[in-house]
Amino acid sequence: MSTVVPRPLTSKGFAPFGKVFAFDPHEARPVNDGNALRGDLPFDFTVFEGQPRLSLFRVQAQTLPLRVKAFERHPHSSQMFYPISARAFLVVMAPRASDGSPDVAKAEAFIGQAGQGVLYRPAVWHAPMVALDADGDFLMLIGEQDTSEDCHVEPLSVPLRISPEPL
Repeated sequence: MSTVVPRPLTSKGFAPFGKVFAFDPHEARPVNDGNALRGDLPFDFTVFEGQPRLSLFRVQAQTLPLRVKAFERHPHSSQMFYPISARAFLVVMAPRASDGSPDVAKAEAFIGQAGQGVLYRPAVWHAPMVALDADGDFLMLIGEQDTSEDCHVEPLSVPLRISPEPL
């Protein structure tokens, strides 16, 4: 069983898989007669197919170490998660292997904090969202066609271990 040690979620580290974003008051614009700031989020509509779905996810807390048993991808849309109440969360990503499956040997894990969101590129393999330490709510945005093509799930024959430290 392979083991991955997560590292902090940063824009540079996450770049092969998508974008990290956070509210930046310096990039926001004033709205509502100057009583609010609007920060637009980086959803990628270039490959977007289907209807937009804005959903709430309530994610049960897990602790490290944990085992990832499957990866998923959304071939026709980006997918965005933004924590509403989660203080810390785990994002596990894998590049595409030559046969199109997730390359678990090259998987990476990141720990995000409240105020950070992630935008997965279309067709990028990722594990389900994990709240750390306490249950957490997330906003999720995706384009869906309401077909089986919206989400491809790849069960792993051997789980991937995510641990706070190497074995």
